[in-house]
Parts: sequence; C-alpha cells; structure tokens
Amino acid sequence: MSKKRLYSILFLCVFTFIIMTNWFVQIINGKMPYLDQWTRALVDTLADTNIFMVSRWITELGSASFLVPFTLLMSICFWWLFHEWITPLLFALGTLISHYMNVIIKMLVSRERPRIFTEANAEGYSFPSGHAMISLVCYGLFTYFITEKISSKKLKLCVNLASAILIFIIGMSRFIINVHYLTDVLTGFMFGFIMLIVIIYIHKYVVHRFLNKQM
Repeated sequence: MSKKRLYSILFLCVFTFIIMTNWFVQIINGKMPYLDQWTRALVDTLADTNIFMVSRWITELGSASFLVPFTLLMSICFWWLFHEWITPLLFALGTLISHYMNVIIKMLVSRERPRIFTEANAEGYSFPSGHAMISLVCYGLFTYFITEKISSKKLKLCVNLASAILIFIIGMSRFIINVHYLTDVLTGFMFGFIMLIVIIYIHKYVVHRFLNKQM
C-alpha cells in the first residue's frame, strides 16, 4: 500500500475519532448532540410508513439471530475456499470481538434508547448502535475476503458497492424504526470501520508473515 493511501486512512480514522469523542463527551454530560436534535422530527414522520415497515425487515439482517449462523456458515466456507485457518478465524473472531466491544462501550456511555422495541432486539443501552458496528465488521470482512477470490475489477466494484449499501441500510434501519439516535448509528459505523481496517491489516500481516513463507 502506498504511503499516500495509508496517510489518507489514518487521517480518516483520526477525524472520525475526534467526532466520536465530541459526541461521547456531550452524551456523558447529559446533552443531546445537535444532529440528534435536528433529526428527531424526521423519525416521527417515518412512523407507520412503508419505509418503516421495510426497515423493520431489513434490521433483522444485523440481528444476532441472523449474524450468528451467517458467521459460522461463512467461516466454514472460507476454510474450504482459502484452505487455511487464519481467514475463517479472523472473520469469526472479528465479528465476535466487535460485539463485545460494542457492549463495553454501551456500558461506559449508558445512553438510554429513544424507545425500547423488544421484537427488534432493541433493549439495553443505545450508544453506539450494535447493528451498525457489528454489521460493518461482519459484512465488511465477508466482502473483503470474497473479493480476494474475484479477478474481475467490475465484479469487485459491484460486490463492494452492494455490501456498502447493505451495511448502510441496516444501520439506518435502526434510526428509522426509532430504536437509536442518528449519532448512535454513525458512531457505530465509525467504530466498525476502524475495527475493520485493523482486522484487515492483521490479516495481511499474518498471511504475509506466516502463510507465504510456507508456500
């Protein structure tokens, strides 16, 4: 990777960390970030609409009931596809660690949800959104590993774009069905992105350090 691209990623990570820290401090002090204040009315207008109903279905793609079997199945597929244990292990561990990281952060911040919605797995604390954070790590790693086996640049672009759209709508579905504030979702994306980058670099390092030497 070129230094220019590396610096761009580092800048983006630092920038997002500053934004998250600002929201974190405001929420800890009992204040609602301006972004949440400005978007509360939008949520109210979406209640009981077709967008709400579609979002209610989409949000299940980021729930444990779907992600757990998906992660286990794809780990087996990656083991068969790559013929090594590092890729499926990092895929499963990365998804699992993102879950526990999300739980820890939620406990530290202790932000109440805009509403409790048990049927949509919306209980407990709100900041950051687990659906946004964990989905970005899980589907992001899935996309990264799958595209490693795709030679066509156009197909890679299509897969990456489809994955990005899926992750975005899963996260935003939590805002639309009013179980998270918008800053919860965006912070979940930010934490997930940072974790995704870290796991990808770990994968690159481990593969280069150990597997390539064995070949």
